[in-house]
Amino acid sequence: MGLSFCLYFPKMDETLTCDFGELQEPVKIPGCIPIHGSDLPNRVQDRSSEAYKSFLRLSKRLHLADGIVVNSFMDMEPDVIKALQEEDGGTGNPPIYPVGPIIQNGSSSVVDGSECLKWLDNQPPKSVVYVSFGSGGTLSFDQVNELALGLELSGQRFLWAVRAPDNKSANAGYLSVQNEDPLNFLPLGFLERTKGKGQGLVVPNWAPQVEVLSHNSTGGFLTHCGWNSTLESVVHGVPLIAWPLFADQKMNAVMLCDGLKVALRPKVNEKGIVEKEEVGKVVKDLLESEEGERIRNRMKDIKDAATNVLSENGSSTKALSELALRWKNMKLA
Repeated sequence: MGLSFCLYFPKMDETLTCDFGELQEPVKIPGCIPIHGSDLPNRVQDRSSEAYKSFLRLSKRLHLADGIVVNSFMDMEPDVIKALQEEDGGTGNPPIYPVGPIIQNGSSSVVDGSECLKWLDNQPPKSVVYVSFGSGGTLSFDQVNELALGLELSGQRFLWAVRAPDNKSANAGYLSVQNEDPLNFLPLGFLERTKGKGQGLVVPNWAPQVEVLSHNSTGGFLTHCGWNSTLESVVHGVPLIAWPLFADQKMNAVMLCDGLKVALRPKVNEKGIVEKEEVGKVVKDLLESEEGERIRNRMKDIKDAATNVLSENGSSTKALSELALRWKNMKLA
């Protein structure tokens, strides 16, 4: 979806005059589920900004490529990939090679996450929601407080890799070194209550994500919808709670919730905060409701497809072979 948006973006710039957040009707990107302008990346929301102009220049240069390798696969984005491969919509798209899903096999420092895995070993199957906003995602002070209380309110088991909050930027983890202990920002008594009841485990900053997602006790993933995390959850068949923060994450959330229907998306209040009651509801719904079960079954189907596309005759294997053959022919030419 992200690539289709980037290739189509110059045409959007030509045909639309207002800021995308002001659009009354959803944007129709080739092959994609219609998306509201407010769910497009933050950097394109202000047409007068340097970020917008830079993104436009880069998008136009994509059409100069001889081909584009995509870490996705046919069964995950069939309409998007078909649109990119079969019709150029007047944009002159270069050849597309969907070779995914490509993910890390696991952490090289699993020993550092042994506490997480030992704790998971003692939990029932598919009973734990793993909570992580990636290596850079950060929440505000108020949102950390609401998330903590909501997890407790849900009554469900959780494993939370928590970062210190930041009121200024949702990607502060990328922009600065955070030396403060994130556990100090949690609500008073939260750690003692949830740990004492055996309900949750909170670890500062990092958890061995691939190992956690592949663990039998993990039944859901509350995620920022970064593409790497999305593919890791798909490969391991873990249903999602979509909580996007920045970049392409809102677009990914739309695809996961409204397109593939493998995720729930919590509602925000007028201040942009997901309140504790909503956190508790969506976590409980994912693990216990009939809709959560349907989401789990759909994710299992996509997991099976992710395995098949990487088999000897799978679509991603064939795409990679086509790419290798093209490189070989270019070298011989």
